[in-house]
Amino acid sequence: MAHSEFTVGTDDRLECVDVTEQVREAVAAGATGTATVFSRHTTCGITVNEAEGRLLGDVEDFLADVVPDTGWAHDEIDDNADSHLRAALIGPDVTIPVAEGELQLGTWQSVLLVECDGPRTRTVTVTTD
Repeated sequence: MAHSEFTVGTDDRLECVDVTEQVREAVAAGATGTATVFSRHTTCGITVNEAEGRLLGDVEDFLADVVPDTGWAHDEIDDNADSHLRAALIGPDVTIPVAEGELQLGTWQSVLLVECDGPRTRTVTVTTD
């Protein structure tokens, strides 16, 4: 089993960032099995989807439409309930098959970090087993 991490800086409150290359670099050379990519934060998520710019904007717009910015009880504490709820929809992790050190992603698949409470610096862990 191998474990590594990397950081990602985000610029906007709601933003999709393609982290596929960082995940590839984090996978142990020659590993075969699975890679778990995990966000150590409650207000950002990890997903697999296409990293086409218009689609990334659509994901951001979708999350903003589905979860309104205000009106949540948690906002009384730190005014970011929308971020927690959006991240809960995405989820904190994905598991990707690995063969001989290579991610087994489909042609159009990329690993995306979905920032819901930026701008921030996020830590992503990759565990290969």
